[in-house]
Amino acid sequence: MRKLLSAVLLSGVLMTPVIMRADDHDHDHDKRVRVYDPYRRDYHEWNENENRAYRHWLEAERHAQYRDWRHASKREQREYWQWRHSHEDWR
Repeated sequence: MRKLLSAVLLSGVLMTPVIMRADDHDHDHDKRVRVYDPYRRDYHEWNENENRAYRHWLEAERHAQYRDWRHASKREQREYWQWRHSHEDWR
């Protein structure tokens, strides 16, 4: 019985770094946000560059206050994707 308990305990200790590493990877994956553009039928990774472009479009192109992408209307999202596809090199 002691040998079995020792083996289980040792296995748990040896597996801890593997479990923790897998858990860290899942958290990194959760931070990535992919947004679907239904008009072009493609996905965009919503990262800092995309957020910067969206802010520029709202403030400079539309003269509107910043509002989170998730709260933009479907019409505004469509207009943004049209602008974004015609300004793909915008950084």
